[in-house]
Amino acid sequence: MIKKWFKSGDPWIWLNAAAVSASLIIVLGLLALIAVKGLSHFWPKSVMQAQYVQATATNSNPESLRIIGEVHNQEEVTLEALHGMGVHLELDALTATRILLKTGNRDISGADFKWMLQPYLKDEQYPENIVVLERREWGNFYGFLKSVKSDNKTVASEDTAWQELETQLERAELIYKQIREIEKDDIGSINYGMEQIRLGKRRLELEKEDTPERIQKLDLERKQLEKEYAVLEQDLKKLYKKFNRDSIIAETMSGQQIEIPLSKIVRAYRPNSLNIFQKIILYFEKLWEFVADEPREANTEGGIFPAIFGTVMMVLLMSVLVTPFGVIAAVYLREYAKQGAFTRTIRIAVNNLAGVPSIVYGVFGLGFFVYFLGGNLDQLFYPEALPSPTFGTPGILWSSLTLAILTVPVVIVATEEGLSRIPRSIREGSLALGATKAETLWRTILPMATPSMMTGMILAIARAAGEVAPLMLVGVVKLAPSLPLDTNAPFFHLERKFMHLGFHIYDVGFQSPNVEAARPLVYATALLLIAVIVLLNLSAIYIRNRLREQYRSLES
Repeated sequence: MIKKWFKSGDPWIWLNAAAVSASLIIVLGLLALIAVKGLSHFWPKSVMQAQYVQATATNSNPESLRIIGEVHNQEEVTLEALHGMGVHLELDALTATRILLKTGNRDISGADFKWMLQPYLKDEQYPENIVVLERREWGNFYGFLKSVKSDNKTVASEDTAWQELETQLERAELIYKQIREIEKDDIGSINYGMEQIRLGKRRLELEKEDTPERIQKLDLERKQLEKEYAVLEQDLKKLYKKFNRDSIIAETMSGQQIEIPLSKIVRAYRPNSLNIFQKIILYFEKLWEFVADEPREANTEGGIFPAIFGTVMMVLLMSVLVTPFGVIAAVYLREYAKQGAFTRTIRIAVNNLAGVPSIVYGVFGLGFFVYFLGGNLDQLFYPEALPSPTFGTPGILWSSLTLAILTVPVVIVATEEGLSRIPRSIREGSLALGATKAETLWRTILPMATPSMMTGMILAIARAAGEVAPLMLVGVVKLAPSLPLDTNAPFFHLERKFMHLGFHIYDVGFQSPNVEAARPLVYATALLLIAVIVLLNLSAIYIRNRLREQYRSLES
C-alpha cells in the first residue's frame, strides 16, 4: 500500500508543499522580526525614575542613587555569571533580572546605556514632568525642566517653563530651516559657481586662451558671486544670533543643573504625560524624520534620506546601463551568432560570470573604471582640475557600471530565454511579407520579448540593490556631503560619491561606537531596504505584465 502510494507521486507533492510552506514561514518570520525590532524603536517609551540601592555584606547602609531612563531590554543572569564579571551580590535567589536602561546624557555620564539589577531598583515611578530632549549632539537628554532663558534672562520658571519651551522650540526650528536653506542651497550654489570660475580660468591658461577680455568676464562673475555671498553672510549672522538666543536650565538624575541651548535641541516631549493618540502622532513624526531627514550623531540618530536617494538612483542608473548590454548580447547569441562550440562556450562563460564573487567585480571596477577609464577622462576633459580627480575617483557612475557588469549575465539569460520562446512562424511570416531581418527583429521580435527583458531586469534589481562589497570600492561612503542630483548645472553629477542603504546597515551595525543605540536602526534600515527593493521590483513587474498583455495576442 505504501509502495503504491509512493509510486503515485503524492508524497513528493506533499513534500514540495511542505518545503514551500516552511520557506514562507521562515521568510515571513524574519520580516516580522525585523519589522518589530525596527519599527518599535520609534515608539515614545515611558521614562522611569527609581532609586538604585545596592546592598552588600560589607556595606549595610549603601548610598541611594536616583536613576532616570527608558527600559530597553532585560535578561535573567545567574549570580555566578555576575561574579565572573566582578559584580558580587548578596541575594537569596540563584538568578537576578538585569535591566538595560537608556539614561542618555552622554555628555555628562559618558554613556547612553547602563545595566541595572532589578532587585536593587526601589520606589519605581513615572513622573509626568520628566522631559526627553532629542539633541543634535550627544544623543538624548533625560531630566527635569527648571526654567527657560532668553538673552541670558529667565523668562519662565518651572511652573510655566514647558509651555514657553514648546513656543521657543517652534521658533528655533523655523530659524534652523532658514539657516539650512541658506547654507546648503544658496551658499552651496555660490561655492559651486566660484569653483567653476576657478576651473574656467585654469582651463583658459592651459589652452593659452586666457585673453584679458575672457579673464575680465570671469572676474566680473566672481565679484557678483562675492556680493551675493556677502549678503547671505549678513543674513546668516542675524539668523544665528536669533537662533542662539534661547536656552533652558535642566536638572539631571544626579541633581546637577545644566544649561542647554535651544539650537542644540531637535525635539522635546514628556512621554509619561502623553495619551495614546499623542504617542501615535509622535511615533509617525519620528518615523517620517527617519525616512525624510539627514543622519546625525555618526548615523545613529536622525534620518537616512540620502541613503534611500542614493540606493534608488544607483539602481535606476544601473538598470538603464545593464539593459542595452544584456539585450544586445542576447540578440547576437540567439539571432545572429552561428550555433556551435564557440557559441556554447560563450553561454557557459556567461553563466559562470553569474557565480563570480561580487568583490571581484568591485576590484575590477576600481582598477578599470576608476583608475584607467576615469583617470584618462580626467586627462582628456578635466585637465584644469588635476591633480584633484573628477572621474578618476569612486562615484555613482562607476558603481552603476560595476553592478551593471555584475548583473548583465542575468539579463542575457532571461532575454535569450524570451527570444527562444517566440514561434519561428512569426519570424518567417514577417520575412515573407518583405521585412528585412533587422526590421523583423526591431518591430516584432524585440517587442514580444520585452516581458522576458523585464524579468531579467527585475532579477538584476533584486541582486544589485542589496550588494555592498563592490560598492565599498567604487563609490559608496559613510556620509556624502551632497546628493548626486541638485540644482547646479549639469544637475546630474555622475562623479559624486553617494550613500547606500546596504552600506549604511554595515556601518551602523559594525562600525558605530554606540552599539546599543545603533542596533534598532540596523533593523529599521534593513526593513526599509527590503521595502525599496520590493517597490522597485513591483514597479518592474507591473510594467512587465502590461507588456505581456499587450503582446499576448501575437504569441497566440
